[in-house]
Amino acid sequence: MLSNQKRRENHLLIVVAFACIYIIWGSTYLAIRYAVETIPPLFVASFRHLIAGALLFAWCWRRGLRPVRKQWFASFVLGVLFFLIGHGTLHWAQQTLPSGMAAILVATEPIFVAIIVIVTGRTRITPALLLGVLLGVGGVALIFAADVRTGRSEMLSSLVVLIGAASWSIGMVYSRSAGLHPDSHMAAGMSLLAGAVLLSLGGIVTGEIANLHFTAISMKSLLALVYLAVAGSLVAYSAYFWLLNRFPPTLISTHTFVNPLVALALGWALAGEVLAPRVVFGGLIVIAAIAWMSRVSTEEAEPAKVREPHHASTAKRKAA
Repeated sequence: MLSNQKRRENHLLIVVAFACIYIIWGSTYLAIRYAVETIPPLFVASFRHLIAGALLFAWCWRRGLRPVRKQWFASFVLGVLFFLIGHGTLHWAQQTLPSGMAAILVATEPIFVAIIVIVTGRTRITPALLLGVLLGVGGVALIFAADVRTGRSEMLSSLVVLIGAASWSIGMVYSRSAGLHPDSHMAAGMSLLAGAVLLSLGGIVTGEIANLHFTAISMKSLLALVYLAVAGSLVAYSAYFWLLNRFPPTLISTHTFVNPLVALALGWALAGEVLAPRVVFGGLIVIAAIAWMSRVSTEEAEPAKVREPHHASTAKRKAA
């Protein structure tokens, strides 16, 4: 009876965790758009991760968890891949890019993951997987063609978002074997803090700090920042890190074909965003490609049994 109850509780946790990265992250694109209206983008990303990371780290420290230098190194590597490049580029791009379009471009993440695991030899390429990658690339090409056709200024921003998506994908694969803290909450808090530090330094180096005027921050931007910190970083990223320790990257990255739908709906309903038909069509092709790859990538996309994190089992072996 106890075993069945634990199994049900575990299944519920999995459902809630996936719901967090599916729905909450889908809503963060509009929140980012509002936040960067009066707060420099790199500092929006830095502040949200600093708040969430500090809360998580303090809670874990109070529980007696103590990180070591090796774990900090891995956290700073993730800070570069996930936050400095991954989130920094996204926040910068959303100064001009509609939130729905940004979400569609970030949806290419599983395509990059598939390319990485193929190139690194972690999985073999199959005709079906290759078809999915080519389909996704075709969808992105349509989106860029829409930028060229309409003469819009978002083309550079779109490219920057794709660079961020590729960086996040590398971080996903790296996190599977990185020497992170065995506790998923401490690992999340450490990488959030590392990302916050790096983003602040990025804001100083690029001169964004000269545009940071606290008296000029609007209430809408402030509320958006609080939402990003609590829901987008603290809650959703904790859920994401918990899932990374238990499921393959390609399965977790399926959140990217739900996020654009949420972002598009919110952008249309609350911000009056309207995307060109070619962008919407390209986005649908990207989502279809991701769904196809998640189905045919048996080795990577098949849900793994809930297991210990790789770095946790390693730590136990060393302790024994």
